[in-house]
Amino acid sequence: MKQLITAGVDEVGRGCLAGPVVSAAVILKKGIDLRLLKDSKKISFNKREKISEHIKNNSYYSIGIASVEEILNLNILQASLLSMKRAIEKLTLKPNLTLIDGSFAPRGLKNYKTIINGDEKIKVISAASIVAKVFRDKYMIKLSKRFSNYAWDKNFGYGTKAHLKGLKKFGVTAYHRKTFKPVHKILSS
Repeated sequence: MKQLITAGVDEVGRGCLAGPVVSAAVILKKGIDLRLLKDSKKISFNKREKISEHIKNNSYYSIGIASVEEILNLNILQASLLSMKRAIEKLTLKPNLTLIDGSFAPRGLKNYKTIINGDEKIKVISAASIVAKVFRDKYMIKLSKRFSNYAWDKNFGYGTKAHLKGLKKFGVTAYHRKTFKPVHKILSS
């Protein structure tokens, strides 16, 4: 009988006003400490970084990204699915079951199951949410060094007060999602 190889997939950054949408696909190895795995949003920034390293050292994982341009051309849902598809395709070990957070799956995927709030319920999806979040947060922190007026090192591109204030005062960058309401409002005013 063939061994069941299960991958968990989750994306982060759908609700952001800036930056790409990032997905991770993870297949856990036996050495993983399952007690560490929970929804990435419920773990502090520093702890999340440490847990992400533990996951990466004890799993097969890959990252898929959809750029700001792809978000604008496709829409955020389709770009999210594209980033998921890229993450799944980049896995070196191929899963025979893929568990995806949410209610949508990339087209052409075989043997998958979508699970609403999967990042809270399923350990392998929690692991994917942590890896994706840490990757995207680090990317936004790096970007913040070039664009310090938007506080991306603290808000990671979400529409916080500081980010909106920066948008109003300094305008829109190439990393902003121009079709998202607060950004679009500034462009059309």
